Amino acid sequence: MSAPQRFTRFVVEHPEIGKAYRDLGVAIGQSGPLDAKQMALVKVGISAGARMEGALRSHVRKALGVGVSAAEIKHAVLLTTTTVGFPNMMAALSWVEDLLEEKDDE
Repeated sequence: MSAPQRFTRFVVEHPEIGKAYRDLGVAIGQSGPLDAKQMALVKVGISAGARMEGALRSHVRKALGVGVSAAEIKHAVLLTTTTVGFPNMMAALSWVEDLLEEKDDE
């Protein structure tokens, strides 16, 4: 799975910041008891709740890469309904479904 072009360009232009960002992510991931699938689902939920389309798409790709199913991803998004509201959940669900359809077409 390749990183988005914008992120890749940023890391090329600012390699020290890119390395620090990656290292921080690794350190945070290793600091607690969650496994890769659980962490991926948390990040899907956070991105959906914050209405961050780019982040959500990125985290959905990463979640699929660690074995999270489409059904699990959609459930994580559905769980945001009572916290962030139905319209926000529906927007996130549409982004997820668009991405999953794109993956099916590949």
